[in-house]
Amino acid sequence: MTGPGSEWLDEEAGPLVRAYALTGGRARPATRGEDLEMITVVVTVGRPAPSPEIGPEHLAILDLCQTAQSVAEISARLGLPLVVVRVLLGDLLTRGHIAVRRPEERAPDVTQKLLREVLHGLERL
Repeated sequence: MTGPGSEWLDEEAGPLVRAYALTGGRARPATRGEDLEMITVVVTVGRPAPSPEIGPEHLAILDLCQTAQSVAEISARLGLPLVVVRVLLGDLLTRGHIAVRRPEERAPDVTQKLLREVLHGLERL
């Protein structure tokens, strides 16, 4: 490919700077979006007024998340790298346009009976 802007394209790889441009040069999400795991569920809670901070990719995420989607699903359906999706979700979360439900971390229920069984199993070794 030749012509203006062709130095930014690679025929095999495609656009080389797209992810950088989509996130405004950020490689990490806003503080509130840092712990968005792949299985975190996201849902749209409000539609923003047009502004320079909300780009077409943000709007695509908001449209997609009218029904709950995991971070991994958003990445796959939009064809965007996971790191880019996390940055964009961080933007939306900071502005209050999405709600997230993070996976619960439950400690296993340790009971006295379970501890006795473990002890007896170790004694048999």
